[in-house]
Amino acid sequence: MTPTRSSFFAILAILSLSFFSATESRRLKRISPQISSRNPSVNLDSFQVPLSNGSASLPSPTAGLSLKAITLGRGTQNYTCAAGSTAEPVTIGAKADLLDATPLLPLFPSSESQAILNLLPEYLVSFDFATIKNSTIPVLGHHIFDAAGVPTFDLGSIGLLKAKKIANITAPPTACKGANGKGDGAVDWLALTDAPGSVNLKEVYRVHTAGGKAPKSCEGGAARHIEVQYASQYWFFG
Repeated sequence: MTPTRSSFFAILAILSLSFFSATESRRLKRISPQISSRNPSVNLDSFQVPLSNGSASLPSPTAGLSLKAITLGRGTQNYTCAAGSTAEPVTIGAKADLLDATPLLPLFPSSESQAILNLLPEYLVSFDFATIKNSTIPVLGHHIFDAAGVPTFDLGSIGLLKAKKIANITAPPTACKGANGKGDGAVDWLALTDAPGSVNLKEVYRVHTAGGKAPKSCEGGAARHIEVQYASQYWFFG
């Protein structure tokens, strides 16, 4: 479904409400508790994880699993370049805060809620971390790569996922390339399943990515670490 004009205004209104100073954030929490806390009345079963980029698809979630959380990831994809290298940068992981999308869902027009949700990463990638930390959207968890290089998602009381990739597809050609629409492109969409050490969570999907892709070449020079800003949706099943 193509979002209507009102949907775009809804996105702008939500972002305006959500990203305030710390003082405004506290005030908004008093007058708008539906934004500042997780809303258990939201029926996540009415939302479907996006699987297709238009030309290829990720595998469906395993039968019997239920959707536990929809989050908006905001962080960096991390790479390294060896001294003098002109090869592609080598990926070494990622780090992101996982913002809880649940409080936003009741604010969307019901007929277009998923279409609006799918647009949010391209807006979110242009917000700096300080602004996000002072927002009224709660941080539900964190994404890191552990010391062994295992993708790790810590959602607190919801669960912990130590993950391994089972499938990937490229982001659509129209995906946001990075902050303010500038960058080297959007990272792949992923399907990941659980690895040893997981608790209560079984699968996660990274979809509707914005930014995060490394430059095509290290371009020689000194050894260096590269952090590329990105945002995406993360859908958790357990």
